[in-house]
Formats: sequence, structure tokens, C-alpha cells
Amino acid sequence: MSHYYINDSKLDHEVKSYETKINNIDFTFFTDRGVFSKDKLDFGSRVLLETVILKDSQKTVIDMGCGYGAIGLCLAKMYSDKHVYLYDVNERAVEMAIKNQKENEIDNVSIETSQLFDNVKIKADVVVTNPPIRAGKQIVFNLYDEAYSNLNKGGVLYAVIQKKQGAPSSVAHLEEIFHNCTVLEKKNGYWILFAQK
Repeated sequence: MSHYYINDSKLDHEVKSYETKINNIDFTFFTDRGVFSKDKLDFGSRVLLETVILKDSQKTVIDMGCGYGAIGLCLAKMYSDKHVYLYDVNERAVEMAIKNQKENEIDNVSIETSQLFDNVKIKADVVVTNPPIRAGKQIVFNLYDEAYSNLNKGGVLYAVIQKKQGAPSSVAHLEEIFHNCTVLEKKNGYWILFAQK
């Protein structure tokens, strides 16, 4: 069985698209078989995007585990003065993110394949993530650890996670690393977590 958080080149392609409005901005997203939430923008990502507020001083943003790019591309379109870096281990998802960048005419982004932060060469002011819960808690916690290492001093992490899929343990782990963690929003079982370095 294939999973969105691995790279599976054997899967047949089934490219399709959908249209959505996020924070009053229209988007068209192309998706493919083997990527996360291929039929529509998932609820958690939408709540995350409705919660994140970037400051003028925050110039570099990483979307870790970007999938086909919905979170990172939306933030790039909302904040044209930022540069958003999108990374995913799934090459097919990265291909779709590049396609979606062109489709939505977004220039202030860089999109690359990376196993968590392995290929990340920059320090960021903000990391946003809808982490790959089904990859297991250890991968998610590694993502948090590596996000901390790749943030500038004063940098922040936003993450969305369902309560039933481990939000309380994520809060505890983030408090361990960052020495702080705030739950900014709770909606339909989804928690938006915020931590500052």
C-alpha cells in the first residue's frame, strides 16, 4: 500500500484539479494519486491558514511536508513580501506543488524534495506544518526538533494536529524543545499549535 509521506514512483497517475477560496483568495490546485488530501483542501490546513498571521519582520517561511503546496503557496500569495520554501519527501507532491505555483502565478517561493530538513539550507523566521501524522509520532517529533534547529532566534512554529491524533503529546514535546507552546485555535477537534524559539 502506498502512503502520501513516502516516495512511490510505481503508482499510476491520476492528475485532477479543484478550485477553492482561502482567506478570500481564489486558487486552483492540481493533485495526483498518492498525495495527501487530493480531492479538496483538508480542514486542518484551512484552519491553519486562517490562524497564521505573519509579521513584517518575518521574511522567510518554511512549509515542511508541503504536499501539493496548498499551505505554502497560499501564504506566499497572501504575503508577497515573504519568501516561502516548500519541502516534501514525496516527489510526486513536489511536482504538483511546482505545477500549482505556475498555475497560481506565484513567484516568491522555492520548492524542493527533502526528507524533513535534510536538504534545507536556510534558517527561517517561520515554519508551518501540517505534519505527516500517519508516518508515526517519531517522524512528527523529529520534524519539530529539526524545525527548532532551522529557526532563527525568535522564530516561530505553527502546526496543525487533531486532538485524537496526538495534539496533547505534541504540545508536551514542543514545550520540551521550545520551552513554550500555545494552542491558538481549537476547531472540530483540530488544534493549531504555536511555539517560539
